[in-house]
Amino acid sequence: MDFKKLADLLFPNVTDTPEDVERRFPPRDLPEGAKVTRLAPSPTGFLHFGTLFPALVVERLAHTSGGICYLRIEDTDAKREVEGAEKNLIDTLAYYGIEFDEGVTADGETGAYGPYHQSDRAAIYHVFAKKLVEEGKAYPCFNTEEELADLNAIDKKAEIKSRDWTGEAEARKAAQAAQRAITLDEVERRLASGDPFVLRILASGDGEKKIAANDLIRGKLEMDENDEDFVLLKSDGIPTYHFAHAVDDHLMGTTHVVRGEEWLPSFPKHIQLFTYLGFKLPKYLHISQLMKMDGDSKKKLSKRDRGAALSDYRVEGYPPKSVMEYVMTLLNSNFEDWRRANPEAPWRDFEFSVKKMSVSGCLFDLDKLADVSKNVISRMTAAEVYDGALDWSRDYAPDFAALLERDRAYAESIFAIGRGGKKPRKDLTVWRDGIAYAGFFYDELFKIEDEYPDTFAKADIAAVLADYLASYDHTADRDAWFDGVKECAGRLGFCPDMKEYKADPAAYKGSVADVSMFIRVAVTGKMNSPDLYDVMHILGEARSRTRIENMIVKLK
Repeated sequence: MDFKKLADLLFPNVTDTPEDVERRFPPRDLPEGAKVTRLAPSPTGFLHFGTLFPALVVERLAHTSGGICYLRIEDTDAKREVEGAEKNLIDTLAYYGIEFDEGVTADGETGAYGPYHQSDRAAIYHVFAKKLVEEGKAYPCFNTEEELADLNAIDKKAEIKSRDWTGEAEARKAAQAAQRAITLDEVERRLASGDPFVLRILASGDGEKKIAANDLIRGKLEMDENDEDFVLLKSDGIPTYHFAHAVDDHLMGTTHVVRGEEWLPSFPKHIQLFTYLGFKLPKYLHISQLMKMDGDSKKKLSKRDRGAALSDYRVEGYPPKSVMEYVMTLLNSNFEDWRRANPEAPWRDFEFSVKKMSVSGCLFDLDKLADVSKNVISRMTAAEVYDGALDWSRDYAPDFAALLERDRAYAESIFAIGRGGKKPRKDLTVWRDGIAYAGFFYDELFKIEDEYPDTFAKADIAAVLADYLASYDHTADRDAWFDGVKECAGRLGFCPDMKEYKADPAAYKGSVADVSMFIRVAVTGKMNSPDLYDVMHILGEARSRTRIENMIVKLK
């Protein structure tokens, strides 16, 4: 076979050489040890929670080493592309603080190694495809759409092959042998007839032999050598992931490739392809899949599972910080110990380590995320909580947003209750909780949500509230205020001392805690609320008195 002639027949318009292309993508000038990483998603739907895993890893690897992290869009499958998915992808990653140094942005592309959309790089791929044909390492395969679909099905089985499907393996070998036997005359005839072709690699491997490779998470791997003539270019001239990622990662200077473990069966293909092309193989990190509990067993987190779509977290009101800290707990087993020792430090100060990543799979747990989020919000200042709650409310609770915006200082004073110190309050898990937490401070949202226990007579409750109002001094400090509550309790048959009450509860109508509860429900409408002294001082004397008076009327 005259491979040079074959290459010219298949790619008559390709005049550039690989050397010409290489000159347009010179090696990066970076300090020693700097890593170049990329996130390369496909715009085929909503962003999955699992996308944050590789996104955070590539960002950390690059930015903790003085390197470069870029965003590349792998949009070579037009049939699966979803309108608006790319913008959603970019906006969502930005929302969670994943920062890229170059690549695709909301305002276009930036950087010297583009285009960063694979659909705009077809001419580049064809240069290297022609090179492989010239060297006898790739060949055309002419088939009908139906035949190509059948061959693709066989290829997909090969992706997950095991030694117990001898029949399929033999069928693939026979198909490959027939495809490889194509002559130059047949190629000329098929091209003249306008028949489409796919370009396949001519695999030199032996599926019975093993090759060794290294993974930075999993260590040394032993895999079957690739013996499959997998597709490099589809019939429309667009490359497959296998071919495109090899060319792009080489030209863009990628040093570390982070991807899911589902790509492990393809690793031998990529090793062979990089060898064929004469490219240095990047270091690979195959991340374990996310798992979730399904009854008593674990299963892979799917796109249909609750919590899978990243958009859900924004709707619910999880702060981006909370989500990223939770992802970090899954990525590095020592993050939680570090957080306990460094409660106020930004999460990016944590020394991320590939060596601390799980090989067996991480367990996705929404309850754990909620705990992390409570802690994250509890460490925020009142101003940060206000900003976060307002930002969320503008999109998802505009009426509440209007109340917050009416008086920022007033709203901040609400969120400041119990904030700071070694044991801050943890009332908020998500920004949505801000409505229930702060709602009773606004007359527009105030309502009695909790009823008094029927173990207390309404007349006794009303008497307590009336007595409390008669002696209420809004100017008293915290201790003096509580002394007033205890005195009110003692006057009306409620024990002012909890130890005494516990020793002989039958001797009293109730305790000082019950008296506080009577006042709390009248003022806040709830059994549980932030510190009552703070609440009443934020509401002011007039509103506090009015609410208690209204409750007395309601009880009569």
